[in-house]
Amino acid sequence: MIYVVGIGPGDASYLTKAAEAIILSAELLIGAKRNLESIENFKGEKVELGSRLEDLLALLRANRNKNIAVLASGDPLIYGIGKYLSKHVSKDNLTIVPGISAVQYMFSRIPLDMNDLYITSSHGKKPNFDRVLGYPKVAMVTDDLVGPSQIADEILKRDLAKVILVGENLTYPDEKITRFKPEEITHQMKFNRNVVVILDEE
Repeated sequence: MIYVVGIGPGDASYLTKAAEAIILSAELLIGAKRNLESIENFKGEKVELGSRLEDLLALLRANRNKNIAVLASGDPLIYGIGKYLSKHVSKDNLTIVPGISAVQYMFSRIPLDMNDLYITSSHGKKPNFDRVLGYPKVAMVTDDLVGPSQIADEILKRDLAKVILVGENLTYPDEKITRFKPEEITHQMKFNRNVVVILDEE
């Protein structure tokens, strides 16, 4: 069986008991370096996941008779590996174990309800900002190409009354959550791994 396990937004204390039990009973653990390092007391084999998802499928096929746990940051089905594997692995041989997402955690820290929230990502794509900025409440998982400064630019182009909250290194000791007006964000600012929340200005 292949388990895709959400391990939470970062700190291991946000790992659910269900996820922990599956991880510790697995024979093979696959994940990004940082995710693997966060798992303690695992006695089986660990394999670091590279950027080529085809290699992951080959590894899963080669170990089809083992119980395998594939680690995913946050929740596997919020812009995670869960979508890819659900399309390429038989549903009879796949179990997805949800985790606390960085988006959930961010909203708990603001704090603000997630009702009617639009969730999107800029990973590997440029969002349709006309659509995204039409919503009153947005969460965006960002990357190095489209992050807080690019989002601020798009808001200013449209002369919209919005505020931007940037959550960096969520759950880690150096966690930082900052509220900005769009004009306060410059391209000279550097942001660590982050989730951006865009809200209508009240």
